[in-house]
Amino acid sequence: MLKKFFISEVRIALLKLMLLHPDEQHHVRSIVREVGAEINAVRRELSRLEKVGLLTKRKSSNRVYYRVNTDHIYYSDLLSMVAKDCGLGKDIIEHTKQLGDVKFAMIAKPFLTGRVSTVLDVDLFVVGHPDMTLLKVLVTRAESDKSKEINYSVMTLEEFNHRKRSNDAFINRLLAQGRAMLIGNEEKFSSI
Repeated sequence: MLKKFFISEVRIALLKLMLLHPDEQHHVRSIVREVGAEINAVRRELSRLEKVGLLTKRKSSNRVYYRVNTDHIYYSDLLSMVAKDCGLGKDIIEHTKQLGDVKFAMIAKPFLTGRVSTVLDVDLFVVGHPDMTLLKVLVTRAESDKSKEINYSVMTLEEFNHRKRSNDAFINRLLAQGRAMLIGNEEKFSSI
């Protein structure tokens, strides 16, 4: 899907690499190996992303290292876009119809970037009446790909709305954390 918004496949690969690993710095040659592109194409895209401030550059000896600027105004938006184009997020979006009655589905941003969430221990939250067998298959596949357990929670729309109105601590923490919405409207999800 990102190919429809971004022309350069090298840029898409760079965005996925850098956004999903914000605590890591990468030198040019390792980036070339990771994205599987020619060095000149990688250097050109790195330069463009640095010029707009999404990446920062640091020189050390004869190597140049790049890191994503998590304070960039588009960092969070781009991370949400990447979440919908790979891994569990992509699987859920591609299987939306088969999952059945899902009003909202969101992934916690700490999960996307490999960080351990200190706010909440739920990586994926689903509201509605999904096909639990299919959801379990998608989660198990993602767990295998990431080599880590994925904590997820499912509740009905009625329970979710009731717990929001009653100021439930779990729901308040859920609403306070950074997230990428996969299914549903962010404003409706957050409003009481």
